[in-house]
Amino acid sequence: MPTQPGRTTHPAALRRLHLKVVRQLDGILHGEHLGLHTGPGSDLAEARPYQPGDDDIRHMDWAVTARTTTPHVRDLIADRELHTWALIDLTPSMDFGTAHTTKRELALTTLTAFAHLTSRLGNRFGAHVLHHRHLTRHPAAGNRQSLLVLLNRIATTPPPPAPTGTPPTELPTAINALTRAHHRRGLRIVISDFLDSTPHPDPTTPRAWERPLRQLATRHQTIAVEILDPRELDLPDIGTLTLHDPETGQTRDIHLTARLRRRYAAAAHAQRAATHTALRRCGVPHLQLRTDRDPLTDIARFVIEQRRTATRLHRHTPTPPRPTP
Repeated sequence: MPTQPGRTTHPAALRRLHLKVVRQLDGILHGEHLGLHTGPGSDLAEARPYQPGDDDIRHMDWAVTARTTTPHVRDLIADRELHTWALIDLTPSMDFGTAHTTKRELALTTLTAFAHLTSRLGNRFGAHVLHHRHLTRHPAAGNRQSLLVLLNRIATTPPPPAPTGTPPTELPTAINALTRAHHRRGLRIVISDFLDSTPHPDPTTPRAWERPLRQLATRHQTIAVEILDPRELDLPDIGTLTLHDPETGQTRDIHLTARLRRRYAAAAHAQRAATHTALRRCGVPHLQLRTDRDPLTDIARFVIEQRRTATRLHRHTPTPPRPTP
């Protein structure tokens, strides 16, 4: 059900989308996450030697004790409520789409998937929505019904009219607003095509959104989701083509020669490579989703890999030394 620019998603369609997400992703993550600190909880951490007088004997790990013949206790990872905030880019460039769906719909599907994966066991999920000239904030929701209301409001509510002459709100400004608005540590998800009007022929040239994203990632666990349409990587061999820039409204007729198509493909791949390099410099995991692929399968693989990485990091994190009395 492709969404054309200016159209909204019907609430029934959003409920069907949510049901599809639940059916396909249920059982992968369930909102579980490793706490930032050790303490009373239900998840097992590392085993370490028993400290008489400091450790509770009820936490004794008898299996490790039997193997090593030295008393060991098992630390527990404290349960923590996870607050997730997403920044979703719904600027005019996201209305483009030539495959199974538009980039806007793919971004909404991604938002729904991460909302389902993280809003369990008391966790909360909220969103900032970047329109062309507005940045709107939707308060975090906890239970399933309020979450559906939140997603429906994001998908169906048009942005408020902007005063005449208002400059467009750019992605760096939106990321800075997300950083300033929420100080409690948690998960941050940035969903965008990461396109801007400034050419970047050199991958080492910093992008405008790179510094704000790096600042966001220094305090919160951050995930960057890049939305991509395959037609943005190469042009079809169809002769004359009319191109329309949704951000500026400019239209231009171009005759697609073989040489022009090769130059375009090279420039497009260089731009995407520069985006990937910039995200690596920011130190954030990068998930690329395409409108010609099943996004839920790619999200599931990404989440599983991130869980494995988190487990390895916790496994190799040394236990801080206990103070001596």
